[in-house]
Amino acid sequence: MLLALAQWLAQDVRFFNVFNYITLRAVLAAMTALIISFVAGPRVIRWLAAKKIGQAVRQEGPQTHLVKSGTPTMGGALILISIAVTTLLWGDLSNRYIWVLLIVTLGFGAIGWYDDWKKVVYRDPRGLASRWKCFWQSVIGLVVAVYLALTASVPAQMELIVPFFKTVSYPLGAIGFVILTYLVIVGTSNAVNLTDGLDGLAIMPTVMIAGALAIFAYVAGNAVFARYLLMPYIPGAGELAVFLGAMAGAGL
Repeated sequence: MLLALAQWLAQDVRFFNVFNYITLRAVLAAMTALIISFVAGPRVIRWLAAKKIGQAVRQEGPQTHLVKSGTPTMGGALILISIAVTTLLWGDLSNRYIWVLLIVTLGFGAIGWYDDWKKVVYRDPRGLASRWKCFWQSVIGLVVAVYLALTASVPAQMELIVPFFKTVSYPLGAIGFVILTYLVIVGTSNAVNLTDGLDGLAIMPTVMIAGALAIFAYVAGNAVFARYLLMPYIPGAGELAVFLGAMAGAGL
């Protein structure tokens, strides 16, 4: 929204053209998300603690983790809110990739929220049944994969680029692309569970990975840099750096 405002103001004041630069908006997104988390974080934690919204620890887990019972949970909602608000403020809302990322992130966040809600309200350490969790993740993953396949505009969007080999790529076709995209979305989400555990250890890998992916997204969306580094040029991909900057800032 702020980008649209800046573009409107730039008609009279040229200074506002600086907000067209993705790199600037990515940095501002990271700072904005960080500030939102800093300002709202303590209040959210106090509210969760006051409402006794605490973690129910599995009894079959390590006995040393039982002391964590009652630790405020559902704090991921704060991160999701920071990312969503910041992206809507600094992102180009005409970019379809921005909306795809928001839908996937908030959709999977809603699944996690319901899982925590069952743990908190019903005091069930198991939360949402695995089959239902996988079902709804699969629905979101497949819908997004099919949408990206149907709206692909350049061949590079449906190719498998082999890492470390700049000139090696394989065309996947629509079906292959949908399958791989589905596996990446759902598989990555569940892989986070292995990193997260009880201690929230997934957040720093998330911050570092978001920062690295922001660089790749920016390069892929810049025709000059992509050509120089022998990377596929994906029109519009650079805007994802704003979303990823927000993710890194919120995570910090």
